[in-house]
Amino acid sequence: MFEYDPFASSEMRFFAARRRFLEGADTPAAYLDRCLRRIEECEPRIRAWVTLDLAQAREAAAASLQRYREGRTLSAIDGMPIGIKDLIDTCDMPTEMGCVAYAGHVPEHDAPAVWALRQAGAIILGKTVTAELGMNEPGPTVNPFNALHTPGGSSSGSAAAVGARMVPAALGTQVGGSIIRPSSYCANYALKPTLGALNRGPGLGLSQEVHGVHAGCPEDMWQVAAEIASRVGGDPGFPGLYGPLAPPSPRKPGRLIVMETPAWQRLDLGSKAAFEGFLRQCIGQGIEVLRRSDSELVESFEQAVKDMKVITDDINSYELFLALRIRHGGHPGKFSARLMNRMKKADAVTHDRYRLRLQQREDARRRFVGLAPLADAVITLSSLGPAPVWRRDRKDDASDPTPTGDSSFNVQASALGVPAVTIPMLAVGGLPLGIQLMGQSHEDARICSFASWISHHLRPVVVD
Repeated sequence: MFEYDPFASSEMRFFAARRRFLEGADTPAAYLDRCLRRIEECEPRIRAWVTLDLAQAREAAAASLQRYREGRTLSAIDGMPIGIKDLIDTCDMPTEMGCVAYAGHVPEHDAPAVWALRQAGAIILGKTVTAELGMNEPGPTVNPFNALHTPGGSSSGSAAAVGARMVPAALGTQVGGSIIRPSSYCANYALKPTLGALNRGPGLGLSQEVHGVHAGCPEDMWQVAAEIASRVGGDPGFPGLYGPLAPPSPRKPGRLIVMETPAWQRLDLGSKAAFEGFLRQCIGQGIEVLRRSDSELVESFEQAVKDMKVITDDINSYELFLALRIRHGGHPGKFSARLMNRMKKADAVTHDRYRLRLQQREDARRRFVGLAPLADAVITLSSLGPAPVWRRDRKDDASDPTPTGDSSFNVQASALGVPAVTIPMLAVGGLPLGIQLMGQSHEDARICSFASWISHHLRPVVVD
C-alpha cells in the first residue's frame, strides 16, 4: 500500500501531460505505458479492475499519437486512459455489474458516455470493480492507502484506480453516495453532477442515479464531464451539463454555508478537528462561513435533510423493487445475501410511503433553493470520517449493512439532485478525507471553479 501524502502532486494529471503531447515532449503511447506500469505494480494488491483490454488500449494510443503528430486531435482528452465502472455498458468488454448472475455478459452497445469518450479520442482501458448492482455487496477492491480499509462503494474500483494513480480519470455512478464517498476515501477529485446532466442511457430506473467523474485533478475532472456532455447531452428530458468546454477558471467563493446533518454527532474528533481547521483557513482567506445557528433558513434546511438517509433509502428501495424482482426471477441463487436483504426491505415500502418520501424530498429541494441568496455554496465533509475498516464477512454472515461506508454525508446532494464536488484536502490518521461542496442545480461549472480555487490556494489539513 501507499502512504497518503496530501501535499504530493499527481504525476498522472492528463491536463499537464497533454501540453507536452502538443509540444512533442511526450506522447499518448508513453503516457499509457506509465499507466500500465503503475497498474502492474499496484493491481495485485488493490484489485481495482475487472477487465483490462491492453491490446485495444495500445492501438488507441497509437492512433492518438498519430493525430497529435498531424495536428488533428479530437478533443482535450484525446489519448487519455480512462476506467469505466462495471455498471456502465461497453460493447467490447463484459458488463458484469459485480454480480454472478451477469458473468460474461457483453452488451450490444456502449453506454452514451462511453460512446462519447471514444468519439473524443479517450482510451477505454478497462472496467473497474463495482459493488453488486451498484448497491452494498462489496467487490475485492481494497483501499490504496491501507488494505484493511474499504475503498468505498459502489464505485470502488474507479476510486481506487485513480487514487493509486493507475489512470488520470474514471467514470462512476451515484444514487446515494457512490461517487463522492469512495473519492473521499481514495483521495480523488470527483464530480457528482446535477441530476440528468450526463446521459446515462438505459439503467435501473432510479430517480437519483447519475454518472460522474473521478480524477486526479480538478481540470481532468471537468474536462471529461464536459467532453461527454458536448457529445451526448443529458438524460432525456434534461437540459444537460451547463458550462464551458474548457475547465472553468479558479474562483474564490465569498460565503459558504456549513451543512452538519445528524451525522455530525457521530463524527470522530480527528475528522471534526481537520474540518474546523480547514474552515479557519477559509475564514483567514476572507471567506465568510455561515452555520445553522446564524440563520433560520439554514436551520430550516438542516431540519429538512435530517432524515434524508431514511428518505433516500425508501425511495431507492421502492424503485429497485421491480428491477430486483425481475432479475431475481431469472437468476435464482445468484445474488448475495446482502442483496436479498435489500429486496426484503424494498418489499416493505408501500406505494403510500413512497409518495410521502417524494413529497419530503421535494420539500428539501425547495428549502435548498431558498439558500441560494445566502451563499455561493454549501460545504461539508465528503464522508463520515476516513475509510473504515472492513474485515470481510464471516461465512454466511452479511449482517454489516454498510461495508463500503456510511452515506450520511452524501445522500443530501443525491436527493436534492444538485452538483457536488469532493476535494482531497484532509488527512486523518494517515488516510484521506474529502471536503465536499454542493451548489444549486446546473451550477456544476461554478462549483468546480470554487473547487479549483481551493485546491490551488488552500493547504491540506493533517490530523494524526
